[in-house]
Amino acid sequence: MERTLVLVKPDGVQRGLVGEVIARLERRGLRLVAAKFMNVSKSLAETHYAIHKGKPFYDGLISYITSAPVMAMAWEGPNAVAAVRQTMGATRPTEAAPGTLRHDFALEVGRNLTHASDEPANGEKEVSLWFKKEELVDWKREVDKWIFEK
Repeated sequence: MERTLVLVKPDGVQRGLVGEVIARLERRGLRLVAAKFMNVSKSLAETHYAIHKGKPFYDGLISYITSAPVMAMAWEGPNAVAAVRQTMGATRPTEAAPGTLRHDFALEVGRNLTHASDEPANGEKEVSLWFKKEELVDWKREVDKWIFEK
């Protein structure tokens, strides 16, 4: 069972799309295991985006993610990383497939609503960066047997 981080970034929060993101991931069959509405500290932003340090857009990323609250969530399910990224759509909204969140609600890459982990190893790493172990809820839904094969 994979876990992945999903952030509804400041633009998604400001536009009232938190519920839309949650609804689509729940309807997809993924299971929410942690969530918190929060202001992102500069140190958390710098750690999260460390891979981009030194790139021309780095300072803008840090300023943006700390500019307003985000909804941070951990989701799990089989192939959770791929399923979430498919649900979100391509990073560039104009390249996102119809029916994805970014296609339906975004126009520019700098306002593409969400962050989602890009691979399973990063999903685990990012979830542990944003959530303490005790904030993750281990639970099963009655419907899981109708969604997950195992």
